[in-house]
Amino acid sequence: MAGRSFRGLWAAVLGCLVACLVGCTTTATGSNAAGPPAGPPTQAGVPAAPVQVLQLNLCSSGIAACYTGRSAAEAAAVIRAETPDLVTLNEVCQDDVATLQRALADVVPGGAVVSAFQAARDGRTGDAYRCRNGQRYGIGMVSRWPSVPGSSAGGGIYPTQDREDPEERAWLCMDVAATPAVAVCTTHLAYTEREVAGAQCRYLFGTVIAEVRARDGAAPLVLGGDLNLGSGDSPDLESCLPAGSALADDGGEQHVVATPEFVVDSSRTIDLRGTTDHPGLLVTLAPQVGRRTP
Repeated sequence: MAGRSFRGLWAAVLGCLVACLVGCTTTATGSNAAGPPAGPPTQAGVPAAPVQVLQLNLCSSGIAACYTGRSAAEAAAVIRAETPDLVTLNEVCQDDVATLQRALADVVPGGAVVSAFQAARDGRTGDAYRCRNGQRYGIGMVSRWPSVPGSSAGGGIYPTQDREDPEERAWLCMDVAATPAVAVCTTHLAYTEREVAGAQCRYLFGTVIAEVRARDGAAPLVLGGDLNLGSGDSPDLESCLPAGSALADDGGEQHVVATPEFVVDSSRTIDLRGTTDHPGLLVTLAPQVGRRTP
């Protein structure tokens, strides 16, 4: 496994952001969600205030044994109770994202809540992977802040996949107009082969996120996702995270990772009452005092 060679790449320019591949469309909704594929550089610098991130894996496909049909409603209740700034979502159907966007909008004044969705790809057909109900299946995010004017969400499919698993894994990123602007990403890495998950993780941080940081003038970045590489002391996870990353996990497979402009202020899991096989992971990221971006 490679790893240390990726540790200096937060601000490296490694080419254009990989476009979403055929059949796996990125969809963003909200007051400022639409825009051209590449926006202007966002403001870089030290975050002005803490950022609270809620990571959820809802097992909504209707295919896996963990499906209950109740996880989206439970997630909406948690969002209304906790009022996070950002929600990152794995194993969701597309309509789940809209449901959770409405839940956050219910408790956030101003009406600026936005969301984005990225479908996984079906390796058998080349089309979007589908939930049992026919909706597109994949990953998503919800933000209490609007997207940065002139920008749009971007996502794609990893070049390395487990060819025995028909679900081809994806990533998704979006710039949101916090103070200063923050890039937020989510992903759900392969669970069947640890080597594949490791390769996807290295691609995510070494190529995708490095380019997002370079494009945005090194704006702070937050990622929530089900990385399937173990907890924070896992060598496989450590090998793909850049030096200085802020990291919190649920003791298992879910993580919140942030660039060094942040430190983890607090982290806790939330019981989702048996509606899915993962707890919620709620993390508060505080500004790193004295930290300045290059």
